[in-house]
Order: sequence, then structure tokens, then C-alpha cells
Amino acid sequence: MTLDWKRIAAELDARGWALTGPMFTPEQCATLAALYDQPALFRSRVVMARHGYGKGEYQYFAYPLPEPIQSLRMSLYPPLAWITNRWAERLGEERRFPETLAEMLERCHAGGQARPTPLMLTYGPGDYNCLHQDLYGEHVFPLQAAFLLDAPRRDFEGGEFVLVEQRPRQQSAPQVVPLGQGEGVIFAVRERPAEGSRGVHRRMLRHGVSEVRSGRRRTLGVIFHDAT
Repeated sequence: MTLDWKRIAAELDARGWALTGPMFTPEQCATLAALYDQPALFRSRVVMARHGYGKGEYQYFAYPLPEPIQSLRMSLYPPLAWITNRWAERLGEERRFPETLAEMLERCHAGGQARPTPLMLTYGPGDYNCLHQDLYGEHVFPLQAAFLLDAPRRDFEGGEFVLVEQRPRQQSAPQVVPLGQGEGVIFAVRERPAEGSRGVHRRMLRHGVSEVRSGRRRTLGVIFHDAT
């Protein structure tokens, strides 16, 4: 699928998240979701309730990443790097992000962040994910993506993807992202630039998932920096 990067960039600038449109067919979603039951593909499993993260569980993939996850990570990175470098310029930062995923991962690995971060999450009735940020170390790529593998209102009820933005001198603003099966949301990991009366400032964001009322909800998460 060819993404509308002009629209995506404009929406990320305006609110810190953007939908991709459908990326996977229902059949492809089922194939991806089935990877969760192949433990050899993963490096670790996290039961969220044990750590106070919410309820549900997720697994981090091991290297080498399976297809199409590896290709997806590589293809999404370059246009997102262009967007994040525009953000850095607007914020007056000297840092810039490399043009390719390989260079970004080389930077991570040189800094001691060598564990892959793409992951698969699964939620059942009563499960949810507390608001958080996926940072994992000093080297943080500012954007990430999540792809919904089940169909809302058919496979599960509830389980909305939620973003909360902290605004200077105002109360935090929640946003519910209307994801469909096979669709992705690209969103800020930690912060985004925003225009204000005093010029450009940083707005902090956290993301999570509301309680699943029934059924099963599975998600593929694609993060572009690796972990310590």
C-alpha cells in the first residue's frame, strides 16, 4: 500500500497521531496474530498485571524479525525520519535522525540498546493498558506505529486506543483513535512540537488502551529504536 505521507505529516503536526488507512487484509491480520503462539519468534513475554502496567500480555520479537514485520519497519522508517527531523528543527534541537533504519539501529546498538522492540499485544475481557511511553533507553526515535489485528464490534468490544496530551497551563486532553482492523496509527512516542502564543513548545503524550469489555483484541506494535 502506498501511504499518503503528505496527509500523515500534516496530521502528525496538528495532533501527534495519524491513521495509515487499511494496511493488512483480514487474512493477513489472522496470519500475523497467529505468530503470538510461536514462542521461538520472541525474546520475552510480559504479563502486564505483574508490573502494574494494566492487564493483558505482550511479547517482544527476537531478531531476525519475521516477515512482513521486518519489511514494514524498514519501509516506514525513512518518511518518518524526515518528519522527525522537521520536528527537531522546529524545536531548535541540534540532533537529527539518520535516513535509514539500519543507521538508527547502529546508533542504538552502539549506545547499548541492542534488544528488538517490535511486539505483539493480546487483550481479553477486562484487560487494558495503562498510559505510558515506550522509551527503552537514551536513543529514542520520536514516532512509532500500532496495527490493529482484530475487528472492533465483531471480535471485541471496548479496547479503544487512547492518547492523552499534556498542554502547558491547561488540563490534559484525551483523544480516542478510531482504528479499524488492519489499520495502523502512527503517533508520537513522547512529545511533539506545537504552536502557541509564545512560539513553538513541546507537548508531552502518553498512550494506552481502554478496558476490553468482551472478546479478544490483538495488536502489532512497531517501534524504531531498540532497548537496553
